[in-house]
Amino acid sequence: MSLSKETIEIVKATAKPVAENAEAITARMYEILFESHPETKALFSDASPDQHKKLAAAVGAYAANIERLDILGDALDKMAQAHVRTGVKPEHYPMVGVSLLGAVKDVLGDAATDEVLTAWKEAYFYLGDLLIAREKELYAAA
Repeated sequence: MSLSKETIEIVKATAKPVAENAEAITARMYEILFESHPETKALFSDASPDQHKKLAAAVGAYAANIERLDILGDALDKMAQAHVRTGVKPEHYPMVGVSLLGAVKDVLGDAATDEVLTAWKEAYFYLGDLLIAREKELYAAA
């Protein structure tokens, strides 16, 4: 599966406002995630206090390179390894995705139109599928 051309265009067009607000978005995402799914808090027990900043940087890099994900290969592999170390499972991705999209809506307000949210949802789950596949390989090798 690949991303639709429309999604790529929308993510690229919104990359700058998302990047400018990425730390607020990711901080809000964790609030929503932990409120809605308190069981996920244990996955972040060893996370650094600036975890939301790291995720913000990753979101920005993803948006900026959405057409050239091969550039992010090493970073995605490190992320998958961290997920395996902390016990992230495929069922966690929808929880995070819904929380992330809610945070985008909360922070960007009216700029987060249905069209924008749909594109970011497709982009998030596409990336999630890539990470899940790599994590499956890592879990099998462990």
